Amino acid sequence: MMSDETRRSLLAAGLGAAFAAPASAQPAKKEVHYLGPKPEGTPLFPSAVTFGNLVFVSGSGLNDVAGIRAQTDKLLTHIQKVLESVGSSMEKALKVNVYLADIRDYAAMNEVYRGRFGPNPPARTTVAVANIPLPGCLVEIEVIAYR
Repeated sequence: MMSDETRRSLLAAGLGAAFAAPASAQPAKKEVHYLGPKPEGTPLFPSAVTFGNLVFVSGSGLNDVAGIRAQTDKLLTHIQKVLESVGSSMEKALKVNVYLADIRDYAAMNEVYRGRFGPNPPARTTVAVANIPLPGCLVEIEVIAYR
């Protein structure tokens, strides 16, 4: 059972509705979202999944532009579109995970990342990984936000 203090903390953070709805409200349900049309067949993953007021943006990467700055910029623009398509925004991001193919790209990625989530950025983890599944992809980013 959730304590009153925990419930107040979650409500203050905007998360309470995802965890504790009034007895008369319908329970939160998982919803799958695609930016654009749903892929044919069984897709590997959606653009985002929502559960109540929480938004989970799938890890995204791309390889159609060259360089860490260009990839980071285009990727963050894509993430912004995904968040807005489900009623959220970059300013409502709570946690971001950044995966770099090369840790030497950290400073350049930060130059583009800085300010993209508003004046109060989300918590963030950045790690270098052995391989990003998409060939030529230098950065992959996933986001948890609220709406």
